[in-house]
Amino acid sequence: MKLAILLIFSIIPILISCNGQSTNLKNHADLVKETPVLGDTVNELGSSIRVVYQDKNNTYWFGSWKTGVYKYDGKTLIHYTTKHGLYNDRVDDIQEDKMGNLYFTGMNPHSTITKFDGKSFTHIIATPSKDWKLEANDVWLINPTQNKQKVYRFDGNTLYELTLPKPPTLSHPFDVYSIYKDRKGNIWFGTNPVGVCRYDGKSFEWIIEEDVTEFRHGGANGVRSITEDKNGDFWFNTEKRYSVYDSATLKSDKFYTRHESIGNLDGKNTSGLNEYLSTVRDNDDNLWFVTYRDGVWKYDGKKITHYRVQDNAKDIPLFSIYKDNKGELWLGTPENGVYRFNGKTFEKFKPA
Repeated sequence: MKLAILLIFSIIPILISCNGQSTNLKNHADLVKETPVLGDTVNELGSSIRVVYQDKNNTYWFGSWKTGVYKYDGKTLIHYTTKHGLYNDRVDDIQEDKMGNLYFTGMNPHSTITKFDGKSFTHIIATPSKDWKLEANDVWLINPTQNKQKVYRFDGNTLYELTLPKPPTLSHPFDVYSIYKDRKGNIWFGTNPVGVCRYDGKSFEWIIEEDVTEFRHGGANGVRSITEDKNGDFWFNTEKRYSVYDSATLKSDKFYTRHESIGNLDGKNTSGLNEYLSTVRDNDDNLWFVTYRDGVWKYDGKKITHYRVQDNAKDIPLFSIYKDNKGELWLGTPENGVYRFNGKTFEKFKPA
């Protein structure tokens, strides 16, 4: 398994230090462009949409792996790319801070993210750090680079590049595929290929690879999705679900215990569900699972329901699932744009 409005802008040079704070030209050579942006008005989304995100103002953002990001306010679709100020036209993650600023990350070797304040884009360069903290208003981001084990924490002033420690019993280098904040404020990191790590503000706890993906001989798909269910159990797109020591369901003194996951809940050992790519819990506490080539599956706590996702009567590959501010479900796809659940099926989204 494994774009048009004439853009009129001025480029305003701003010097920042590696932590994103303004500095004098004599003291630092890092130059960042802040560009008042109009963007290009378009009629449709690109085909490859990795990330769906809705901000506090209920505006939708669609991050592409190829063509930047799209903004949709319910009336107008605006397209932004590197020519407007994005650092990269590949978008892997979108997050928002308490002030409503948006942050975009994408594959790059320079530990740089893009901030959008509603008017212009700014590039922020990360500072390598060991300053691990858990603050309520911090923004945590994935920023795929050529460096291993990196995650990014932005506290409003400084973008910290942090290195996850290796599990005590394993020495493999690894990548970080997913970040999840649980209901108690702990941060979880899904990796490939060494398992899952939880940081509680003081220490790191690992559920190692052999207890996560079950791949003891050969490669692993990695932990691309982390979700907490209504009982406090965790689901890691694997064969099992996990109760941890702060879960109400825990019946053991150990850090975690394992239970059967969705792959076996229908009594048929639906093995394709053991490595779903993305999952969410809806407003009714149902769990929704996205597979790459086998559609979407819903688990209501008792049974599973399969939803095929098609284009021209053919099943299509899927990337991700997202729940918006109203609880509606969206799918990102690598080749077919965006789909939205209408209550009965997932249908292709076409901006008004």
